[in-house]
Amino acid sequence: MLIRMFVKPAGWAMLTLLCCLSARVQAEDVYLSVPDYLAEQYPSVPSPAMLWLDDAQRKTAETLSGEDPGFRQRYWLADDKSSWVINVIGRDHPITLGISVKDGKIAALRVLIYRESRGWEVRHPFFTRQFDQAALEQGKLDRRIDNITGATLSVNALQRAAKLALWLDSQLPQ
Repeated sequence: MLIRMFVKPAGWAMLTLLCCLSARVQAEDVYLSVPDYLAEQYPSVPSPAMLWLDDAQRKTAETLSGEDPGFRQRYWLADDKSSWVINVIGRDHPITLGISVKDGKIAALRVLIYRESRGWEVRHPFFTRQFDQAALEQGKLDRRIDNITGATLSVNALQRAAKLALWLDSQLPQ
């Protein structure tokens, strides 16, 4: 009888733990692969190139994005349009974005992989269209991006990534 009293609560605790862990594993939603994103952006996908950042550039990039971008950033360039795959932290986990820049303005911004448990609404075109043709002016986007209730941290993350992509594009050799 005594064993039954402990086994049943322990069983429920184990079941709850397994459900929580499986929910965490399932929190990654892939909406678009990198090759598919690039195929949307270019008739013929160019080979990737690498932009190397020195310490001063890294510091500027970190100021814009709130995160250290590392020493190098991979990008694709064709027809005066650059495309970047950027990971930026939302609340707890990275959000993977595809961002294309042409003539110093955002040509496309797409959520490729979303790993947060909340705020997934930022992936929808009604939200991402706000970034179309946005430019960087004095370290800020030249337009106001409307927030989504319950997704503030994800919205902020997308804005930081957009600023970073615009700035990275401006660092490319002419």
